[in-house]
Amino acid sequence: MPESKLVITVTPVQSWMYPEVRNAPQTPEEVAQTVYECYEEGASIAHIHYHGNLAETIRRIREKCDIIVQVGMSSLPLEERREVFDLKPDMISVMLSHHDEAFTLEDVYRIHTRKELEGYAKLCREHAVKPEFEVWHTGSIWSLNYLIGKKLLDKPYYLTLFFGWPGSNWTPPTPEELLHRVKYMPPDSVYAISVMGPEQTAIATLSIILGGHVRVGTEDYPYYYEGIPAKDNAQLIARMARISRELGREVADPTEARRIIGLKKA
Repeated sequence: MPESKLVITVTPVQSWMYPEVRNAPQTPEEVAQTVYECYEEGASIAHIHYHGNLAETIRRIREKCDIIVQVGMSSLPLEERREVFDLKPDMISVMLSHHDEAFTLEDVYRIHTRKELEGYAKLCREHAVKPEFEVWHTGSIWSLNYLIGKKLLDKPYYLTLFFGWPGSNWTPPTPEELLHRVKYMPPDSVYAISVMGPEQTAIATLSIILGGHVRVGTEDYPYYYEGIPAKDNAQLIARMARISRELGREVADPTEARRIIGLKKA
């Protein structure tokens, strides 16, 4: 098994693909409590969105534990997210390609230019915020190499590989697709996987074996088994931690996760 411990990211917000499943927290207080319960089960990164008051959500999370705070909504243009940097998150999600998602209640279309990606990279370095780069296909890896060539990024590069999310960025949630994408990642990359669909546990298990990391939660796939909703986010985190330990790979706490992904101390 890989020498590094497993970094588990929780995505505790409501699913955009399965809005009929209501097992996600809604308020800053509920999000913070959910994140703490997932932290207790082994999560070391919390991927959060805007719950009315992002600053309040971050404050409440940090009052409860030292989990790494990663702010999502990578579909938004840079100009709409500048204020996020003032909140001093540990990480921020950055989409490396165009954004085209076909959710149940809404379609999302965004274009992220290379100039905008350069702006993101510069702001992240200026504010000591680690970018979490979303990699939806090998074109995203081209954009990552573009930023590396511009000397705008610091090693290691932290990536989340997406599979099964609907829209023109869709890629199949299969072992072959995971291996294909990993093959083309630049050296010094650290990656996690995100799967929207019942293949999640199988692909996550393969990532664990290969030395990658995992991202699970109600945003990505709110079911424990196909057709059976998870009791809560903590149940999904506990399963990933259990699988990893049974395979012989220990789970990282936030301090260890910071070292693995190249974050400064909290």
